[in-house]
Amino acid sequence: MNILVTGANGQLGNEMRIVSKNTTDKYIFTDVNEVEGQETTYLDITDLDAIRKMVCENNVQAIVNCAAWTNVDACETDEKLAALAEKLNADAPENLAIAMKEVGGWLIQISTDYVFGKEPYNTPCNPDQKGTPTGVYGTTKLHGEEKIKNEFEKRISDHEEKKGGYVIIRTAWLYSEFGKNFCKTMLNLTATKPSLKVVFDQCGTPTYALDLANAIVKILEKPVEGTYHFSNEGVCSWYDFTQMIARIAGNTTCDIQPCYSSEFPSPVKRPAYSVLDKRTIKETFGVEVPYWVDSLEKCIHNINKV
Repeated sequence: MNILVTGANGQLGNEMRIVSKNTTDKYIFTDVNEVEGQETTYLDITDLDAIRKMVCENNVQAIVNCAAWTNVDACETDEKLAALAEKLNADAPENLAIAMKEVGGWLIQISTDYVFGKEPYNTPCNPDQKGTPTGVYGTTKLHGEEKIKNEFEKRISDHEEKKGGYVIIRTAWLYSEFGKNFCKTMLNLTATKPSLKVVFDQCGTPTYALDLANAIVKILEKPVEGTYHFSNEGVCSWYDFTQMIARIAGNTTCDIQPCYSSEFPSPVKRPAYSVLDKRTIKETFGVEVPYWVDSLEKCIHNINKV
């Protein structure tokens, strides 16, 4: 299978580069930014004609969309950036869906726990649960999901043969050895600061991007259309996450204290509880989901090797 990966120089895209080496599929890694030492093909996913050309010239049978606008706070305070988020998180995935539907291919769309949050709950969110985003970022990602579904559902009204389809994977608290992320930030802060306050009233599950990449490769073997959830197993607060990062790294001199979210005002209200129910993805694809602490240990080990 010929597989195109967008946003290939981000966290998940870089992990897809690694896991792709263990497959017999042909991968094409695209982005709008170049990184020294990385083979990257330029592709603007807001340009439908460019996508169609790329798909045609390379006989692309599946697209894994790792690209997104993820500056959550900036979306809330800048109308131009909010419009850009809508373009990248909603309009661009629709373009990818159009291109894949035209050739009977598959679109793997990466979405987020930020599509939830407005309604209070304390049980894991299931894939069929109605999206109730609290900010621009989550709203644009939900719009992307809806546009993808609507595009592929046109096959029914147009009486087209059902070929290809979509797989939407919502994930949360993504981290890796690549780029900027919470894990790497806290590794630095707990090693250099005498004390630190971290919120304990927001709970979810960290996700090692390498685990998600492995799940995507597994899904591509035999895709089944639908919406799924993937994060690592377990649950913790950002405070717990930080404590474990420091403990694994051996950063014992930093005094890490819990605090309320209200002590760090933000333009956007983040989900207070966004643990994702992963039963469907495990039952459908036989995906194995590691415990979050085990995956964190592996990531920090890989960071130390760099």
